[in-house]
Amino acid sequence: MTTPEQIVAANKANVETLLTLANTAFASAERIAALNLNTARAVLEDSVAAAKTLMGAKDAQELLALQTSLAQPVVEKAVAYSRSIYEIASQTQEEVSKLFEAQVAEANKTFAAALDKAAKSAPAGSDVAVAAVKSAIAAANSAYDSVTKAAKQVAEIAEANVAAATNATVKAVSTTAPAKSSKKAA
Repeated sequence: MTTPEQIVAANKANVETLLTLANTAFASAERIAALNLNTARAVLEDSVAAAKTLMGAKDAQELLALQTSLAQPVVEKAVAYSRSIYEIASQTQEEVSKLFEAQVAEANKTFAAALDKAAKSAPAGSDVAVAAVKSAIAAANSAYDSVTKAAKQVAEIAEANVAAATNATVKAVSTTAPAKSSKKAA
């Protein structure tokens, strides 16, 4: 049987978990808001500087060359912004996963203790049923561990792919911008 103290302790643990989850969500939202504010400020400043630069062009050819040279930093900053958002999301997901894993581990521990307690007071001959339940729990935990490991591997692969795509985009823009500028100058 569950005692009132155990119920209070379980409720307290659940409240602590919810507070941790809420703090994680708020911290993530705060980081994203700060990133968005800083990005908006930088975009405004860059736009003003770019407009001033473009107004100083003497002819159409120079205007085109300036536009091409101004495009690369914009793309690089957009990629950096996307990378920052992805990092914030990944870190938040990782923290929530750790919290969830801790909850699952605690629930398994509590259930195993309750099962052991029930087995001690079970009638003779119920050992087979208790062993079957324990075996099912072990199989479920093993499956959960396998799925968790696979999900982590998928996340690592996705992160590597995002990094590779980001680097390829920046590299493509870096090599395209000077090529366009040199073609126009020739």
